[in-house]
Amino acid sequence: MGEFELIRRFFCSDQLQPARRDVDLAVGDDCALITVPQNKQLAVSVDTSVAGVHFLPDSDPYCIGWRALAVSLSDLAAMGAKPAWFTLALTLEQTDEAWLSRFAQGVSDLAQQHGISLVGGDTTRGHLTVTVQVQGYITGSPWLRSGAKPGEIIYVSGPLGNAAGGLSLLQSDIEPPDIWQELVDAYLLPRPRFDLISLLSSRISSAIDISDGFLVDLKHILESSQVGAQLDLTRIPVSDALEDYAGRRKALEYALSGGDDYQLCFTVTPQRRLELEVSAEQCDLKLYPVGVITQEKGIKGIGDYAVKGFEHFYSKEQKA
Repeated sequence: MGEFELIRRFFCSDQLQPARRDVDLAVGDDCALITVPQNKQLAVSVDTSVAGVHFLPDSDPYCIGWRALAVSLSDLAAMGAKPAWFTLALTLEQTDEAWLSRFAQGVSDLAQQHGISLVGGDTTRGHLTVTVQVQGYITGSPWLRSGAKPGEIIYVSGPLGNAAGGLSLLQSDIEPPDIWQELVDAYLLPRPRFDLISLLSSRISSAIDISDGFLVDLKHILESSQVGAQLDLTRIPVSDALEDYAGRRKALEYALSGGDDYQLCFTVTPQRRLELEVSAEQCDLKLYPVGVITQEKGIKGIGDYAVKGFEHFYSKEQKA
C-alpha cells in the first residue's frame, strides 16, 4: 500500500472530516483552506509523540491515536480555546492495515467527541512518530500563564498521579484488578478538559495543563507571573485507586511529579472563589484548591518532595 492509498483509506473518512463551515478545503490538496470567524483569536499548538518516549511501542494503536490527539488538544483547553481542526503527520516503519485501522479509529473517536476536522498532514517512513497540530478559537481573553497574583487560590481540576500510576502498571506486566483499571485508562486515554471552559471563562487569572508533572507545570505559572506558591499537600487530590496501588507516599509523589494527567492548574482571586465553587457544584464538577499564590518566589509547603518532572534530553530536579 502506497502513501496516497494509505491516506485515502484511513484518513479521508467523514468521521475525520465532518462538515464545518470554517473548512473550505480539507485533505487532498497542497494546503487546507480555512475561513477564520471574525472577533475570534486563533490558538495553535503542536505536539510530537515518539514510540518509546511518549508511549509504549506495543500499546494498542487505538490508544496511540487517541492519546496523540488528546495531548495536543489539552493545550487548547489550557488556553480556554475551543477546538476546530487539526493536522496529522505520521511516521511508520511499515504499513500494517490492522494497525492503521485501529490507530485511525482512536483519532476519529476523540475528534468526533469535539467536532473537529482533520484538514491535512503527512506520512513518512521511519521510527514510529506521531505529530499533531491543533487549531482552535478563543472568544474573549485567553488564559495565560502570566496572570497569577499574590493571594490568589491555586486549583487543580481533578485527581493527580493516576496516569503515572497507570504507566507504572503497564511497565510492570501486572494484570490490574478492576480498582486499578482507572489508572491504566488515565494514561492510555487522557481526556482534555474542554468541559471546564464555560465554567472558568472570565473567572480565572492564569492556567496551564498538567503534562510534565504538577510541580514543574505550576512552576511555569510562577515564573511567568513572577510570584511564588504555598501548597497544602493534604489537599492534593489523589484517587483511592492510586493510593491502593502505590501507597500514600508513592501516590503523592506520582501526583506531584508524575505527569501525563492533562488536568488543568489555574488560579482564582479570593473574591471569585465562592462564585466559582458554587457554579462548579451546579455543573456537577469538582475543583480542588491546593494552595495560594505568594509574593515570595519559590514553592513552599512540599516537605522533602523535589520539584521534578519529565524533561527531554536530560532529567533533573529543579530548585523550588
